[in-house]
Amino acid sequence: MIPGRTLRQAIVVARKELKDSCRDRRALWSIVFSVVVGPILVGIMVNRLADRQRDADVLRIPIVGTSRAPALVHWLNQQSGVSVVEAPADAEKAVRDRREAVIVVVPDDFADRFRASRPAPLQVVADSSRTDVQPSVQRVRDLLQQYGAEIGSLRLIMRGVSPAAMQPIALEQIEVSTAQQRAAQILTFIPMFIMVAGFVGGMQIATDSTAGERERGSLEPLLVNPAPRVALVAGKWMAAALAAIVSVCLTTLLCAVLTRMLTLEDIGLRLQIGVEHLGPILLAVAPLCLFTAALQAAVATLARSFKEAQTYMGVLILAPMLPGILSALYPLGKAPWMSAVPMLGPYVLLTDIIGGQPPNAAAFAASAATCLAASALLIRLTTGLFRSERIIFGR
Repeated sequence: MIPGRTLRQAIVVARKELKDSCRDRRALWSIVFSVVVGPILVGIMVNRLADRQRDADVLRIPIVGTSRAPALVHWLNQQSGVSVVEAPADAEKAVRDRREAVIVVVPDDFADRFRASRPAPLQVVADSSRTDVQPSVQRVRDLLQQYGAEIGSLRLIMRGVSPAAMQPIALEQIEVSTAQQRAAQILTFIPMFIMVAGFVGGMQIATDSTAGERERGSLEPLLVNPAPRVALVAGKWMAAALAAIVSVCLTTLLCAVLTRMLTLEDIGLRLQIGVEHLGPILLAVAPLCLFTAALQAAVATLARSFKEAQTYMGVLILAPMLPGILSALYPLGKAPWMSAVPMLGPYVLLTDIIGGQPPNAAAFAASAATCLAASALLIRLTTGLFRSERIIFGR
């Protein structure tokens, strides 16, 4: 428990660090840029995915040899948003030169094999390295498979065989998750960006108020003041944590605005971050901001220069990214012990909150308790470092 006088001294130090940080306009713009650029890039990327899906809905199919399969061409033209055109003679060159996204080639023996009820070949010429045309290529394949299935059913009916006999199993998938939950699982980078904002927001203050002051030689005069070391460390920690929390709020608001602007319905998703999500998100990430600020201050105090501290920060920033990366490769699940892991707990909480399933109070309490306990240990460690002459005077 910090005494009242020590707490007031810590607040004075925090106010001083915040004022000094606000004077550094370049550092402020750097923080704002790092917080804003991620969600904006995500918005651009998701909108681009939606545009590709819309391009697949309005499909132009070039076909080589339309006269060899008039029934297929007629059937394709009847499909919604589909138009058939004559393709260039050299289909592979046209696709390779990116003049066409996909071309269907009807071989010369197509009609003969089709009339004989034998498998009639069709060639789909596409470039699998072009991710921008994959939805269009996939829809062409789906249409051709659908046409083949219809022709197969008609042939069975003509022979007095029910098409149902060819389907011994009828699969029916029952989806229990909501569109919001599926979107939250797919867009796992939104919780990651919120966590990274909590790390980046306080990084400048944490490094400049420790390694920076030590390198400039302004830390010794500060330690001469009649204030306990814990008040100085707590003040710097409070300033960095407050900046981190502000960054989290800005990133969350930006993500909330972007999710309302994104056209996720075109790719079968729905995700909205509303006012009801802001409180739980802040409740989940605020303890993480306290932990990251304490961690950054401790590591920067060990650094001999501001440049060395920045190098350490470049490595530490991988920590809030790690849960998002792991979740993309391996499903993390919702085991109760995850809430007690400082970096993993807030990520799991954020994923549930954004997915429309707020966790119970025990999960919030476990995550906050571990983050606060780790913060207290790191503050104690940094206070001990502030008492070490080797740390203060060693450059």
